[in-house]
Amino acid sequence: MEYGQMLGDSFEYVKEGLVGKWMKWILLIVSTIIFPLLYGYIVRVYRAEGPAPELEDWGGLFIDGIKLLIINIIYVIPVFIVALIFGVGAALTGMAMGTPNAAMAGGAMIGLLAVMIVFIIIGLIMPFGWIRFARTGSIGEAFNFSAIFGHIGKIGWVEYIIALLILAVVITVVQFVLGIIPVLGLFLLFILAPAFAIFSARYLTIIYDSVPA
Repeated sequence: MEYGQMLGDSFEYVKEGLVGKWMKWILLIVSTIIFPLLYGYIVRVYRAEGPAPELEDWGGLFIDGIKLLIINIIYVIPVFIVALIFGVGAALTGMAMGTPNAAMAGGAMIGLLAVMIVFIIIGLIMPFGWIRFARTGSIGEAFNFSAIFGHIGKIGWVEYIIALLILAVVITVVQFVLGIIPVLGLFLLFILAPAFAIFSARYLTIIYDSVPA
């Protein structure tokens, strides 16, 4: 994978889609507050092959955004289940042993590790779930794990993970730098929120389209 080219393409995509189109940018900023609208727009980014899509059909945007939100909620359910299992298990073990503090502390550490593992696994498969939903219009396709794992396998797990790590590092570093600027930094983070979302969505789309689905 040409990681630098992917970052450059994503940046140009955002630049062409937002710079000079100030009303569109303002509406997307508003959409970060009514977040299903921004989610819906991101679905269109996943779906689009050409330039960044225009803002239209607000009802459709909202519905797609709600669907994407439902997908996200379903994906994070296993994290809460694992946390609950280990939390309750540690508490019961502590009461049975008569040493609740030590047992609960140990159980909490094991639970935290388990939650992190589940969270990482979900973080690897969920992006392609989003794109499959966007391309097919089917929520069920977001959970077509055999297709998702097969697609990642075609790309190569190492290349795929490196690509996601690069995206995470770039976004984190830029947001951290902006965040340490007193007052103005927080304002810029709010203003640039749609740009970060579109950049990430375009980057993930490039990864997805790097091999045939």
